[in-house]
Amino acid sequence: MATTNALLLLAQAAVYFTVMMSLLRARKVIGIGVFMCALGVMHFLETYLASVFYIQLPFGIVSPGSTILFSGKLLMILLLYIREDAMVARQPIYGLLIGNFLIVALVMVLRNHDTVAVTGGRLPDIAFVDEMGWLMIWGTILLFIDSIAIIVLYERVGSLFGKHLGLRILVCGAVVLTFDQAGFFLALHYVSGAPLHVFWGGWIAKMFATLLYSGFFVIYLRFFSSTSHWFTDRPFRDVFEVLTYRERYERLLEQTNHDHLTGTLHRRHYDQNAPEILATSLAERRALSMLVIDIDHFKQVNDRHGHQVGDEVLKKIAALLMENLRAGDHLYRFGGEEFVLLCERLPASGAISLADRLRGVIQDYSKTSMPTAVTVSIGVASAPQDGSSVEELFAAADSRLYDAKRAGRNRVNGPDPQT
Repeated sequence: MATTNALLLLAQAAVYFTVMMSLLRARKVIGIGVFMCALGVMHFLETYLASVFYIQLPFGIVSPGSTILFSGKLLMILLLYIREDAMVARQPIYGLLIGNFLIVALVMVLRNHDTVAVTGGRLPDIAFVDEMGWLMIWGTILLFIDSIAIIVLYERVGSLFGKHLGLRILVCGAVVLTFDQAGFFLALHYVSGAPLHVFWGGWIAKMFATLLYSGFFVIYLRFFSSTSHWFTDRPFRDVFEVLTYRERYERLLEQTNHDHLTGTLHRRHYDQNAPEILATSLAERRALSMLVIDIDHFKQVNDRHGHQVGDEVLKKIAALLMENLRAGDHLYRFGGEEFVLLCERLPASGAISLADRLRGVIQDYSKTSMPTAVTVSIGVASAPQDGSSVEELFAAADSRLYDAKRAGRNRVNGPDPQT
């Protein structure tokens, strides 16, 4: 009996690998969605078999759902990542997570129905449904962790195994499935009282399944593909950030910190970070200067040429300013046509020189490359002589800006570098 069961498991693994690899290989023709659907539809069966369906093998009692289907699914997610990238691989990972939580949520609603017997007096076993629900939740969480872990681990250990792709997959699968077996057994023991030998039998079976699937993959490479086509060289940190949507968060955070029109940092970012930048400079006795930059007669630009031209002027001036930033400079759109430039490690003399250079660049560029010629006036303040807080520094620079405007505009007005 045990030998027959082992041969049947071998046949199941061969069928699973052959069908799934065929779908993966044909993804460019039939679409990746076919592979992903085939990957996802068996999760309920995996959980069901892991709950109630066990067979005897020479080394212990195992469940085909956990041994063949789950191990195979994890390997297929890894292979999908290798052939595509992390952005594609995360689709089934999150799809399975959301889909299975949806199933559990719907079952929680369905169990409140008053059911009637239709065929042979059979009624749903709500207790079993509840048990399956908890196992599906736990199994889904484990699958989510396992899928990310096996991909990140695959990239992490790449340098250790060189071109031994099958060995790399084998080690990653063995490590992650060991973790998975421990995690799922704890839930199974809690829910159904599964004995400890189920853990050991399942672990041995998963190690054999990992070895078996890795062997299938090596055979596939030998006869149907080239090893070189499967190698990846992706930084594991970047992979982890993509798999966890961290890169979307960073992009969103960057977008919220930047003005949508000009691309400069937003006023909100100034309020949050400028005090800390100033405090650090003062604590380390480093120079810091602030430039308040205002476009001269900007209201007349909007009135004469329209707001669309005004927006173009704002974008081009912001682009010129950003092109001339140093490392350690922070450019903010403060409001309307006003910008604030915070310059670390720049004393008053250097800040005045920078301001005058920016003024000249904008004046010259606008004569030939802007919808209308414009100039800017700039007020400069430096810490600590003009203040030890952002508010004091801004007030000094803003006052000098208006002095520059009163003096005829297209000017720079700053502190006496000798003071």
